[in-house]
Amino acid sequence: MKEKIILFALLALVLNLGCDNSSKESVKVVIDEKSEDGRMQWFKDAKFGMFIHWGVYSQAGGEWNGETNHAEWLQFTAKIPLKEYTNYAKSFNPVKFNAKEWVSIAKNAGMKYIVITSKHHDGFAMYNSQTSSHNIVEGSAFKRDPLKELAEECEKQGLKFCTYYSLGRDWEDPDCPTGYAGNIAWRSNLIDYPIEKNKVLQRYLDRKAIPQVKELLTNYGPIGIMWFDTYELVSKQQGQKIVDIIRELQPECIINSRVGPCLGDYKVNEQEIPEGAEIKPWESCMTMNKHWGYNKADDNWKTSEELVHHLIDIASKGGNFLLNVGPTGEGVFPEASMERLKVMGDWLKVNGEAVYGTTFSPFEKFTWGRCTRKNEDGNTVLYFSVFDWPTNGELFIPELKNKVLQSSLLANSETIQTKSSKGGLILKLPKTAPDTIASVVKVLVKGNIGIN
Repeated sequence: MKEKIILFALLALVLNLGCDNSSKESVKVVIDEKSEDGRMQWFKDAKFGMFIHWGVYSQAGGEWNGETNHAEWLQFTAKIPLKEYTNYAKSFNPVKFNAKEWVSIAKNAGMKYIVITSKHHDGFAMYNSQTSSHNIVEGSAFKRDPLKELAEECEKQGLKFCTYYSLGRDWEDPDCPTGYAGNIAWRSNLIDYPIEKNKVLQRYLDRKAIPQVKELLTNYGPIGIMWFDTYELVSKQQGQKIVDIIRELQPECIINSRVGPCLGDYKVNEQEIPEGAEIKPWESCMTMNKHWGYNKADDNWKTSEELVHHLIDIASKGGNFLLNVGPTGEGVFPEASMERLKVMGDWLKVNGEAVYGTTFSPFEKFTWGRCTRKNEDGNTVLYFSVFDWPTNGELFIPELKNKVLQSSLLANSETIQTKSSKGGLILKLPKTAPDTIASVVKVLVKGNIGIN
């Protein structure tokens, strides 16, 4: 087993090399080596966060002129001219928004951090930006700064407050070209600014993006993560300048890899979970249904069981799960989202020990569930999350030959008998699972298994 662990670790390191050449991030990135200091520890321990996509587009509920498949890309997909979109924003008035309620829902769901859209691709700032009047205080009927309220509430309730910022796409700005080589401009605002070759990205960065990043870092207290999206045509040098600004203003702030090519503290996987474990920090962001922003017609919800299993699967591979909620235009979380978050929170209240502060499994993926682990005082705690309870009452763990010091169920502390077997360890389980979603067997074994 030792040889397999070493080989597995080497493979994980090799797979994590290379750098991302697109904002889709289909390949690995080189992570800032400084990320291994204390700045990253809370993130690696947290495992579970809330993503919030919320803006002017939310009040449309995904519908525009009879079409119902829009969401956070509303301005672009519905082909709305900037002037019309700006006028539409004036009616945005989320009177039911309650920062305390939002943060409480996240906390009760077992989430440790919140990432909210400070500015999405429409260029509309969801805070009181002094850089651009295209913001919620000056450009809507709401006249409040929801990010300020959320930042203060996160501080009160003990969650990390983090901000999403669309870096390489901005449909309000005349100098923001987008697209990859060979497919230039398809994500640009070509209605209001049709001549792509006249756009100078650096002007946009200097005039709007960099000043707004500075606003977020200086006016909203400690920022846990600057979560950038779609760096598009932003160069490594331009991205590095932004990284340097963040490091100067908030040295402890984490930066995701979408700040620019080959930059950032951790990698992002969008709407997918990697097949295997990775040693370097990473995160999977995912929707509960098919849209990031609120879409009232979208009933394609993942089940609560699927979402819990995703969380466990991600933790077993060393990653974090950033799960999205798209609030309504009134500022309310959809009922279906809250139902699923409650189930996840209830499961974590019992089994959170198997998720928080754990690292990737030293074993290959099991067909019946997943494993996470912690190394404590020279020994190893293994958490076996069982999705499919064995009908014969026995669970076989291949190649686990360390001496078992203790074994029990997290759900009820019931002792679990173990038996050494040729090629591994057998756990003798009760006939019925204590949890229909996933039951966790905690096994303390002598010695260290794997690496941190």
